[in-house]
Amino acid sequence: MRLWHQDLIQQLPRQQLLGQHREIAALRGNGWGRKHATVNYVFAHSPYKLFQFHCIVLREMEKRGYHPDQKWYDPLYRGQHCPAYKQLNPAALTIPIYPEHDQRYKHVCLTNLQNKGIFLNLP
Repeated sequence: MRLWHQDLIQQLPRQQLLGQHREIAALRGNGWGRKHATVNYVFAHSPYKLFQFHCIVLREMEKRGYHPDQKWYDPLYRGQHCPAYKQLNPAALTIPIYPEHDQRYKHVCLTNLQNKGIFLNLP
């Protein structure tokens, strides 16, 4: 399980983009707070930050012609098998959304993709 660096979302191949959506959906649902080495940093932030990150992925999916469930655009929604939040205070949108998504993390993500034979053309 991994959140790709947000600068890479627009260039991810189909499989990684759709996988990212599935992973975020799991984290927003019953996976929230379940320890996993590569995403533990997410739990140090409000779940609203994960919602913001998910919106980037959802918009990219729509740009590519996919039709994600519009319920995911509700920050309180946590999936079909998890009760919605009753309240969730909005968090300020920051760039990057997660401060952990720095240049070092971007390099780690790019190396991970390259090890899978995926080479992105970055500006």
